[in-house]
Amino acid sequence: MFHPLALDLRDRYRVIGIDLRGHGDSEVVTDPTCLGNDSMADDVLMVIDHLDIGSFDLLGVSLGGGIAVVVAAEAPGLVRSLLLCEAIAFGPEFTAVQDSDGSAGARSMAEKALYRKRVWANREAVKNSYGSRPPLNVLAPEVLEAYIRWGFDDLCDGRVQLSCQPETEALIFGRSRPNGPEYSFRRLADVRCRTSVLYGSSTNLPVRWFLDQAERLEGTPLLVDGGHFFLFEDLKRANTLIRHLLD
Repeated sequence: MFHPLALDLRDRYRVIGIDLRGHGDSEVVTDPTCLGNDSMADDVLMVIDHLDIGSFDLLGVSLGGGIAVVVAAEAPGLVRSLLLCEAIAFGPEFTAVQDSDGSAGARSMAEKALYRKRVWANREAVKNSYGSRPPLNVLAPEVLEAYIRWGFDDLCDGRVQLSCQPETEALIFGRSRPNGPEYSFRRLADVRCRTSVLYGSSTNLPVRWFLDQAERLEGTPLLVDGGHFFLFEDLKRANTLIRHLLD
């Protein structure tokens, strides 16, 4: 989903995208003990070290936001600024997530992830389905195309398969993995860099999450028109927001 935005930003920034463990071209992971935000943050820092990058700005959306918090907390001398877009990080008082259809929480989201269609006839079939229903039907066309291009692997018979396995996604939404959203929320206290907290006007997640994040960081949250993936609904706006908040 980041690909079109990365292309727009590379006149000013060197943009580095990382396939988190269990995602994209990274190894398949279905062991919940290996999917903690702390483990994935360590992966990010190892990539940064491998690329010999001295300092960087960090942008995290959704799960990536929760992981970005831990990266910033673990490496205060490396992260210049942090941009959190609907980061999944919340306090222990939140025992359930309100799903988009009004059903109860993390368990429902995990169950839905587990039963996602894994193999499709081709990318056109994926586009026709995903592009006609929430939450991806509001994405900018270029972003939907990028998601379908990079989020699916080609099979030898011409079909395509989800790069992130449903079992992995279900574990991430569930409660069995260690050091998840509550861990990231606690680590906000260790973030020392300039941080912006953004959330969508029509988000299906509890707004209290983002207000609490900003309060813990002693900042003011920024409301942006759109849903959970507001950053990818309007690329021109996203480009302007990122440049303004990181510069």
